[in-house]
Amino acid sequence: MQLIKEIEKEESLLLNTVKKTLQLALNQTTSVEVYIKKTIGISVNVRNSILENAEFNSDGALYITVYNKFSKGTVSSKDFSINSIKKMLEIAMHISKYSSSDFFSGLPNIKLLCFNAKNLDLFYPCEFDIKKAIEFCILSEKEAFKFDQRIIHSEGSCFNSHLTINIFGNSLGMLEKYKSTRYSMYNCMIAQDQYSMQRDFDYSISRKIDDLEDVKILGQKTAKRVISRLNSKKISTIKSPIIFSSEISHSFFSHLVSSISGDNVYQKSTFLIDSLEKKIFPDWLNIEEQPHLQKGLGSKPFDNEGVSTNNKFIIQNGILKTWLLNTYNARKLNLESTGNCGGIHNWLVSHNNISFKKLLEKMYQGVLIIELMGQGVDIVSGNYSRGAVGFWVEKGMISYPVNEITISGNLKNMWRNILNISSDIDRRNDIQCGSILVSEMQISGISS
Repeated sequence: MQLIKEIEKEESLLLNTVKKTLQLALNQTTSVEVYIKKTIGISVNVRNSILENAEFNSDGALYITVYNKFSKGTVSSKDFSINSIKKMLEIAMHISKYSSSDFFSGLPNIKLLCFNAKNLDLFYPCEFDIKKAIEFCILSEKEAFKFDQRIIHSEGSCFNSHLTINIFGNSLGMLEKYKSTRYSMYNCMIAQDQYSMQRDFDYSISRKIDDLEDVKILGQKTAKRVISRLNSKKISTIKSPIIFSSEISHSFFSHLVSSISGDNVYQKSTFLIDSLEKKIFPDWLNIEEQPHLQKGLGSKPFDNEGVSTNNKFIIQNGILKTWLLNTYNARKLNLESTGNCGGIHNWLVSHNNISFKKLLEKMYQGVLIIELMGQGVDIVSGNYSRGAVGFWVEKGMISYPVNEITISGNLKNMWRNILNISSDIDRRNDIQCGSILVSEMQISGISS
């Protein structure tokens, strides 16, 4: 109860700061936007039952952007005093006078702004102390060590608890706010046998602390994952079907985010430049953005420019339906902002209502990928090449772990060659998706 009162008081102070900033700004300029973000929380890291570090943070920043005709000036500060705000406004105006004029800069269209922010059930404050967080981390590690004697070391167990206050206003009359909380637990262990040493991790994340996975179960799951990777083998260079497991499938679609982002589109630096309203995925595949999903990890009532977020299809029946636009790049393309300034907000990828077990059976023989390494993805050409770790699947059953392989292809072909997506959806990311079966990719292993 005390925490809630303190947060309400802090929120009221920040709201008044934005109001005062807008009032002062309107005496100097007709176009301004003001944003405050304040984050309060704790972070704890434990390794082998020994506390490595514990942090308490209370970080906030005030951002002011002024538009002097078509010139822009932006400043930020952690000092919210009146004198500081006045100085910030002077600096922002000064910057704008010496900035090059850009016809496409300016505040969003007033009709797109959010004037009534929805309650998205994102705020679950919890009186949680450092001592309890340390206990959580130690217990998670102990459960992992108890699971199997081959687990010899810990790379660390972490707990994070943060709450955030967001307040946004501009000279078009918008003044809205929302609060959110985020809790996470992470555990990484090392296992060794006579043949090899391996590491793996698992984690849990949620808006509400009670929705986190039990720390004992998290430790056991981490242990099971790392043990399964022992005695891994190398495989020959082949072309083979691939399954991207649900815990990494979000990265498979994260490249779509980059490929259809407005900056890349108007600069013509994406291989999808001519793909709007064209089929780039199988007919059955849909991706819908749902920014108002209750308790959603990516839920937001408005984007970083105050533009309302709304449900929309990104992919409908395999067809690309929209770019991801902020105000600036939308104007460059003679379009309207899609409310994606700052990123995406809960992508839900459709599936074919089959289990992961059935997906393995459908593949029959190939590689199940559980970890990707490197940044070998070219958004201009669509070429894809990344290091990978996983398991060889034989006759629809996981046979043995494999490592030191590279998978490669082109994103256009990879997306078209999706055969199936299972129902084992991982909900720990902004992109929520099951495991993905791709008909064929090049796997580089041992040269024959």
